[in-house]
Amino acid sequence: MNAATIAGGLAGAAGLAGVLSTGAVLLRRPGSFQPSGHAIASPRAVDPLPGVLHRGLGGLTVPVTPGPHGELFLGPGGPQPGRTLRRLVLTPLFARAKSRGGRLAREQQVPFRLVVEFAGANREAETLLRAYRMLDQQLRDHAALLSHCEGDTLVPGAVTVSVSGIVDVRDLLAGQDIRYAFADGSFDDLGSRSAPPTLVPVISEPWSRRFGWDGREPIPAEERHLLHAMVRQAHEDGRTVRIAGLPSGSRSARRAVWTELGLAGVDVIADRDQRGLARHLRRHPVSRRVEPATLPTRAVRRTSPRPHAPRPDRRHEPV
Repeated sequence: MNAATIAGGLAGAAGLAGVLSTGAVLLRRPGSFQPSGHAIASPRAVDPLPGVLHRGLGGLTVPVTPGPHGELFLGPGGPQPGRTLRRLVLTPLFARAKSRGGRLAREQQVPFRLVVEFAGANREAETLLRAYRMLDQQLRDHAALLSHCEGDTLVPGAVTVSVSGIVDVRDLLAGQDIRYAFADGSFDDLGSRSAPPTLVPVISEPWSRRFGWDGREPIPAEERHLLHAMVRQAHEDGRTVRIAGLPSGSRSARRAVWTELGLAGVDVIADRDQRGLARHLRRHPVSRRVEPATLPTRAVRRTSPRPHAPRPDRRHEPV
């Protein structure tokens, strides 16, 4: 084998290596930010955040369980060393936002929605409240990047944190002069003066609570009308809507449900199928209303009481 042949082979190998390297970079390139896409972390997920950020999804729900000293551990099972909310979610999430000038992605215009869902068998009130106080302290360490509420003024940040699950933190939140977390609500909270949008800014319900359609057949007209009416009323009430607990059928059935939610103007669609949801939203963006608060941060003042006439209590009435 002569020197020219060897040189040619080396050049070809270098060229192939360059192509493979370029391909690897392309594979690592994150997807565009999808504010309507929301991931639900699997209880068995080892590290739930990187995949969500890579796909560009605009939010994440993580189940947590209180452990020793009030620390929050990922998953509904017993605490596992190192698998804390602080280490695997909060620290890398805020480090990314800080390194990028207050955004998680260049095109981010609304806050990333992080939902901390208290799960597990421990329902002792003191344990749960101690765990929430630990969460509150951890959030205050990143106050400059968080959406927060001061009095009646809502200030959006790179990340908005909501608390859901078996712990009820509404009274604690309502008593804070400045709060860095918010409570998840339901459609029963619409029009409620005890749960204003500054305390409960997001309506979140599992799909199966009010709907039976699973995407395999056309949606019944009654269910479509109910969905559109409820979303419209939530928007008029100054809140966004997140729907989770979607039917776990075939991909085509899930796409049908995602499409219907998007047409109804549901602000946030939450699902475990992160890849399929991100791909769907890139092709079929949600019909978005104008967000009341976008990045860069700007205060939005809400007066209290609200300027329109009081709404009737709809807790037990169809919307």
